[in-house]
Amino acid sequence: MNPANIMKVMELKGRFERNHPKVVSFFQKEVFSGIPEGTVVEITITKPGQEPVTSNMKVTADDLETVEALKGLGV
Repeated sequence: MNPANIMKVMELKGRFERNHPKVVSFFQKEVFSGIPEGTVVEITITKPGQEPVTSNMKVTADDLETVEALKGLGV
């Protein structure tokens, strides 16, 4: 990866962390601390003026491998 792109990604990551500290804290505590295969992750999105929409996924071994790879990149 191009060093300039890495710097841009790190800048965007920092901005996201400043704008959404509770989300970052949640991910650090619940996701990056380790969740076992078979865990169900559910997310709800509520757009202004619309009903909430919810989806979920069961964590697979491939998902855990992806998270570990991202952690290794410092993302």
